[in-house]
Amino acid sequence: MSMFSKEEAQLLEQIMRSRRDVRGNRFIDKPISKEVIDQILDAGISAPSVGFSQPWEFVLINDLELRNKVKTSFFEENEKAKELFEGEKLDAYSRLKLEGITESALNIAVFYKPSHHPVLGQTAMEEAGVYSVVCAIQNMWLMARALNVGLGWVSILDPNKVKKVLNAPANRQLIGYLCLGYVDVFYENPELERLKWAKRKSKNDVVIQNKYE
Repeated sequence: MSMFSKEEAQLLEQIMRSRRDVRGNRFIDKPISKEVIDQILDAGISAPSVGFSQPWEFVLINDLELRNKVKTSFFEENEKAKELFEGEKLDAYSRLKLEGITESALNIAVFYKPSHHPVLGQTAMEEAGVYSVVCAIQNMWLMARALNVGLGWVSILDPNKVKKVLNAPANRQLIGYLCLGYVDVFYENPELERLKWAKRKSKNDVVIQNKYE
């Protein structure tokens, strides 16, 4: 396997720094080709997984009726979420467009499929299987951005209701509900940072030497 150049490493860094969580008001009416979808899925499938278990499944959702049923769950959970905020935060939350379920070209529900057998590396930390699926989603997100496709992760959903809509087996766990599509613009900074919802943490805020004090 070949070594990568400094320039290629810098390009990867640029892609990572340019990744954005895309909202519904940014998607445009442009289909995604099968070739591009396959590239994004291949990126997910190439992710690391505990014990090489590859515990992911991807449900591609084009059907608008199914999407509207999922969107109903979003509306229900979004109303509950509003109760957690007050004052300026509530005003800001109410103005946010937090999903693009029907506006995007494609929805992908990403599930964790547990193994029926012991998995190498997962015996002490069972959640490592779920972490593997999250790695797959991150790979997909970065590949989508490299292909100039927007991706938004909708987490304001009832996973059990989404499973029912998609007729998912009982032992599957919904990890991510993704909205993909071409966009009119990628923001320079994350939208929530632009709107001053929160400040970006520095390395000094999160890096600890050796152990906690």
